[in-house]
Amino acid sequence: MSFTILVIDDDDKLNRLLKRFLREYGYDVFSAVDGDEGLKKIRTVSPDLIILDVMLPGLSGFDVCKRIRGTSSVPVIMLTARGDVTDKVVGLELGADDYLPKPFEPRELVARIQAVLRRTQQTGADRVRRFGRLTVDFHRRLACLDETELELTTSEFAVLDLLARHAGRVLDRDEILQTLRGIDSEQFNRVVDMTMSRLRQKLGDDPKHPAYIKTVWGTGYMFVARETSGDAAHP
Repeated sequence: MSFTILVIDDDDKLNRLLKRFLREYGYDVFSAVDGDEGLKKIRTVSPDLIILDVMLPGLSGFDVCKRIRGTSSVPVIMLTARGDVTDKVVGLELGADDYLPKPFEPRELVARIQAVLRRTQQTGADRVRRFGRLTVDFHRRLACLDETELELTTSEFAVLDLLARHAGRVLDRDEILQTLRGIDSEQFNRVVDMTMSRLRQKLGDDPKHPAYIKTVWGTGYMFVARETSGDAAHP
């Protein structure tokens, strides 16, 4: 299966390099040099993954990521030249799926792309499970609440997937980070909290009286909903 990648970066030399390098791995690659052009190309090429630079002329990478997440859950890997932890955290909080600081080895970027696409495309359990009003389709990687599909980002579904598969077990933040991104840093704990907050809002879950996700203070989170018996409705 061939995947389409859109690179949004104002560095023409880097765009040419990535096009040439990524095509060697079988990817179809398109590029844009600013945010406005990138947003237009998203509509025309329908990428499977976007590589997005933070430092863009005009619309910043953060602005572009926010606009993407307003309409799409396409995976986004952000590039940052600043090496600033705050930049990385902001990008992840806006719904980016991973980040990579510049300069980077192209092979590392390929590894990140492959990891994100695996998370997006993995089949997981070949069935649908139902937790009361919530239906999770692990194969198609979507979730429905009262049979209305939830607009979840890749990261939000990955968190839901992880929690639902380990229902009744407390998962700490480090375990969630390692599972989702391979990041081992206390500085990224709030990324987990922000992702969990967005997921709860979309589930309509009250943290004080949780139907799905319970906060275990000082430790992490636990999926508390019980799987209901009977045939689950396919979204």
